[in-house]
Amino acid sequence: MDFDLSATARDRMAELQAFMDEHVYPAEPVYHRQRADAGWDDHSLPPVVEDLKAEARRRGLWNLFLPDVSGLSVTDYAPLAELTGRSPVLAPQALNCSAPDTGNMEVLHMFGSAEQRERWLEPLLDGRIRSAFAMTEPDVASSDATNIATSIVRDGDDYVVNGRKWWISGAADPRCEIFVVMGKTDPEGPAHRQQSMILIPRDTPGLEIVRSLPVFGYQDQEGHCELRFTDVRVPAANLIAGEGEGFSIAQARLGPGRIHHCMRAIGMAERALELMVRRAEERVAFGKPLAAQGVVQQQIAESRLAVEQARLLVLKTAWLIDNRGTKEARTEISAIKVAAPRVAVEVLDRAIQVHGGAGVSGDYPLAEMYAHARAMRIFDGPDEVHLRALARQEAKRYG
Repeated sequence: MDFDLSATARDRMAELQAFMDEHVYPAEPVYHRQRADAGWDDHSLPPVVEDLKAEARRRGLWNLFLPDVSGLSVTDYAPLAELTGRSPVLAPQALNCSAPDTGNMEVLHMFGSAEQRERWLEPLLDGRIRSAFAMTEPDVASSDATNIATSIVRDGDDYVVNGRKWWISGAADPRCEIFVVMGKTDPEGPAHRQQSMILIPRDTPGLEIVRSLPVFGYQDQEGHCELRFTDVRVPAANLIAGEGEGFSIAQARLGPGRIHHCMRAIGMAERALELMVRRAEERVAFGKPLAAQGVVQQQIAESRLAVEQARLLVLKTAWLIDNRGTKEARTEISAIKVAAPRVAVEVLDRAIQVHGGAGVSGDYPLAEMYAHARAMRIFDGPDEVHLRALARQEAKRYG
């Protein structure tokens, strides 16, 4: 396996590193100040992010996640995504590479009609609007996507949608103009052919944003919302691909999305490790720096081992996707979806411990990143679902 970057990726990496150092890291306190001034329940975008987006576009750091647009392989994109994970709130969005938009753009790119791509994909790629992906529901165990109960019923030239969703990321942002909604068109059909996906514009009558849910007390700018669909009527042309294609589209969407999340998780862990080492070098306890204390040295060393192991597994997965396709990499995708967030949580926890009270404050990014990394062990499939898939693959291998 060759993990060496292409010449294009090396150029992008150098440009991205400079962008992070010169613009993104200095923008972090500005972003939080602007959000505080507006009120944490205000989900409009702080102006500093638009400044970052303009600078990223000027530098050619735009839509790097999509190979057909960026010219980068998944292996090329991995270290770039990792670098954006060091500032997970700002950097991905600045590059138009943040979830859930990336997954929705991939869905429209792969499965959308010409009309759907022109109406929704083009403004998403241009960064003029945002989107949301509505699959998870409050009334069922959504870790099993066949459980979803939202109904999508054909009525003449339209479909009528009824149901509830929650944890729909991006829905509170006023720039979110389109929802990719998964529901059932054929409740009596085969388990994996019951579901379909449909596009519902934000202003469609009957679509209600009930509330935005905080994550460990953090109210994210884009929001994670509960939605209610009551007799929501949209044209039949809004269906993506066709009836019964929802489950297969979801699998195609979630595979790349999971690896992007895992790449960024490694970046969070790497920044946490850096902050841990710097803190340990500058703080003195019991007559010597923390970095000279055996227990802290072990925490640093264990963190480095964990980060390197997770990174190698992510790179292997990226290489497999590039060379053999997403389907052939499904076992490794499940593996990294467990391993990368787990490592991020472990390293962040150690870094918080070394920082003491400062680690759980807002003075450092550790607590906020910990909240996000811990949530990663649930969204896009909880650990238990991926471990189940891994166990089944091992049973096939040796059974």
